[in-house]
Amino acid sequence: MPSRLELQTLFEELLGSRNVYFQPPASVKMKYPAIVYCLEDIDNTFANDGVYSSQKKYSVTVIDEDPDSPIVDKVAALPTCRYNRHFESDNLNHDVFMLYY
Repeated sequence: MPSRLELQTLFEELLGSRNVYFQPPASVKMKYPAIVYCLEDIDNTFANDGVYSSQKKYSVTVIDEDPDSPIVDKVAALPTCRYNRHFESDNLNHDVFMLYY
């Protein structure tokens, strides 16, 4: 199973910067464009009275001033990634995905 740090590296490569934040506290001053992600769920498959496989589900949010951000397409192209919703806040566009990794 890939680690969360590998996911962090993948997001940094997609974004082309280190503006990738895992569960940032409110005190963190973010730079944009950015990717913010957090653990949403762990999906276990059971067999023979135990956990057969386990996948972590992350909520991934691309935040950018550009409403047509190319980063959205890059994240959407990841395997096991699904687009969830879009919203605007503080003049920034937020595109939310669910990613099993």
